[in-house]
Amino acid sequence: MFSSLIEIFQDEKLVEKIKNRLPYLFCLAELECSRAGKIGMEVGTVRERIIVALLIYKFGQENVETEIPTTESEVDVKLFKEPVSVKTITGKGLNGVKLIWTVDAQKAREFRETYYPSCHILLVQINWNNIGGFYYIPLEVQRKNLNSIGRENYIKLPKTGTNPRGVEISKEALETLVKDKDSRKIMINWQKPRVEFNSFKRWLELWMEE
Repeated sequence: MFSSLIEIFQDEKLVEKIKNRLPYLFCLAELECSRAGKIGMEVGTVRERIIVALLIYKFGQENVETEIPTTESEVDVKLFKEPVSVKTITGKGLNGVKLIWTVDAQKAREFRETYYPSCHILLVQINWNNIGGFYYIPLEVQRKNLNSIGRENYIKLPKTGTNPRGVEISKEALETLVKDKDSRKIMINWQKPRVEFNSFKRWLELWMEE
């Protein structure tokens, strides 16, 4: 049942490294994607790369497939050929995890009727100056819970009349997923480090090379 992903959560040295290193790396991602104090949407892509780099660090480049066709919309990376979706959320609550980004209400409803989990999930909950987590939710756990509680309860559609940002896993479903006996978690103290960061420095250094 388990993917090789579970090895991350069984590796005590790596667990400690994740606890200590992930807040620093995600802080750098925010600084890199900020302009005039506002964080851009591209920060999600940078965070995803950080987690994919963790997989490469743990399992080796040859076992991590990063060039994923756009037709595999839910897949961010493959580990030993198994599809993995990397998701990050910010805040104290476990909610807001997107299954699909769409602004079309009809497509959202169609998605709810046809969606079936196809990837393991690695979820990072960022909660600056508080406790968050790094979670592994196996594919089988997702399917079991979807079948158990039903689509209406598992999938949250955007509210009518609002600016829809996508279809989400419901808060109740997500809390059930992370508490499942077969899921895994690393609790992280998200203390924001003091970092001196200059977004132009590396580009300037490249210009200065002879």
